[in-house]
Amino acid sequence: MKPHIRESINWSLGIAVITFVLAAIFTIVSTFALTGLTWAIGTIVVFIIVLIGIFFDMLGIAATAADEVPFHAMASKKVNGSKSAIQIIRNADRFASFCNDVIGDISGIISGTATAIVVLQLTVSYNQTDGSIFHYVVSVIFTSLVAALTVGGKALGKSIAIRSSTNIIFQVGRIFHFLEDKFNIVLIKDKKKKRNSKRK
Repeated sequence: MKPHIRESINWSLGIAVITFVLAAIFTIVSTFALTGLTWAIGTIVVFIIVLIGIFFDMLGIAATAADEVPFHAMASKKVNGSKSAIQIIRNADRFASFCNDVIGDISGIISGTATAIVVLQLTVSYNQTDGSIFHYVVSVIFTSLVAALTVGGKALGKSIAIRSSTNIIFQVGRIFHFLEDKFNIVLIKDKKKKRNSKRK
């Protein structure tokens, strides 16, 4: 099997496992957080989940749209975050896959589950039963609203990401640099270093 095919398979399997774990954690946390809350506060939680999905979707788009050339000048001046930004762009496929597919899709699934919980809480607060006309109408309204906000928010996020991709990735690069410098946490490894180590 060719090295790049093996690498792609390993990455796919790894991201699938990460998605399973994160989805389980986020679902448990969100369900627990919504338990006992009023439907109004629950609605805010749902909107926060939607915003998280929109934000990470924007990061993924920015990584694929950004050009690494401006960061080389920054790296020569030893600007913090520039080297990390270059690594993000060089690994844009994986970075975007994690942001858009993993976090983005998980947020979409969880927001749907959370919306169902909020709708049920609202139904009970008005002394209505599950399956009643009131529950059906509220469910349609809430689901449609969340869907509209998600799609509209991601459309806006994509526009911002494409126009401001350099600045967005630079800010993410600064965060990555901070984590690596202060806590020795390397989120994206240098592909060139990996290739050189394999050759040796």
